[in-house]
Amino acid sequence: MDENASEAMQSTTAPATEVASDKAGVDPNASAVSVQPPEFEDTSKTSGAATNGRHPSLDIVLDVPVTLTLEVGSATMSVGELLKLGQGAVVELDRAVGEPLDVMVNGALVAHGEIVLVNDKFGIRLTSIIEPAGRSSAEKQKS
Repeated sequence: MDENASEAMQSTTAPATEVASDKAGVDPNASAVSVQPPEFEDTSKTSGAATNGRHPSLDIVLDVPVTLTLEVGSATMSVGELLKLGQGAVVELDRAVGEPLDVMVNGALVAHGEIVLVNDKFGIRLTSIIEPAGRSSAEKQKS
């Protein structure tokens, strides 16, 4: 935690106080409870020394599995309309033909792409990557 965050936390913590309540369901004769802010160890001076001023290696997370999905489109319908669907029914989606599809990683929009055929299987050709700063606004526009 940097010094600014540490100072902000200290400025927002209240001093120890005595609390007693006479609300319904609370015994008015109960003794007061002492409330104190938590104490945290200052790690701002040791964190840089442990990594020699470099960013920690990402090698530790390179083998973590993620789920990549390609969203073709979606449709909204009532339960009644859904129950009327049968084999051979066609549902119109909200995406136009040729429009880039959403590439999601663990449910987060990270890119746009198009479907391609790779050795008799579907694949994804990425057409644009969404920068980390723009990902939250892109997901809000989608909703």
